[in-house]
Amino acid sequence: MKNMHRDILNLLKRIQAITDTGLLYAKDEYDIERYEELREINTELWRQYTGHTAENIGLMFPAVKDYPTVKVDVRGLALSPEKEILLVRESADGKWSLPGGWADVGFTASETIVKEFKEETGLNVKPERLLAVMDKKMHPHPPQPFYVYKMVFHCKILSGKMTRSFDVLDVDYFKIDQLPQLSEDRILKSQIEMLYTKATSGDHIPYFD
Repeated sequence: MKNMHRDILNLLKRIQAITDTGLLYAKDEYDIERYEELREINTELWRQYTGHTAENIGLMFPAVKDYPTVKVDVRGLALSPEKEILLVRESADGKWSLPGGWADVGFTASETIVKEFKEETGLNVKPERLLAVMDKKMHPHPPQPFYVYKMVFHCKILSGKMTRSFDVLDVDYFKIDQLPQLSEDRILKSQIEMLYTKATSGDHIPYFD
């Protein structure tokens, strides 16, 4: 059942991207009319499948001005000397995740995670290597409208005093076998376990997909 929901959402996202691309490049009035009709149909499918209003779906999918691309979520795995995992408690749902967030324009992926760690935890870190690039459709995350790649770096803590930002409720370390309730839209237990194994076992080959 989970695979079926994932496949349906993936198809809806693909239709949305094809529609947006068509409206962006179509010149013929007939083509534009058909793409607009397809967009209306897809909005109705989103409404029926997710329960969101057509207005909210329109806000999630504004008219594009450039070729639709994947959103990128950048996260970092940092460990204490005792090999405990640093997590932040998200204000959005009160659950825990690896520090990080959406990639920012003008910053490299590694610069983004340095900035996110400083903002969310107060700590200065150095990204040492890329652990994984994950396509969310390949993992059992809760459904969401966006198509997302997740990049995760292994980070070394250099300095700083552990504090929390305005959009983070708490910051703390956890043992790998005592993880708190996770914000599964952002990170899964199976993913943290895989990342932790890579970071502590000497496995230097990044995971992908």
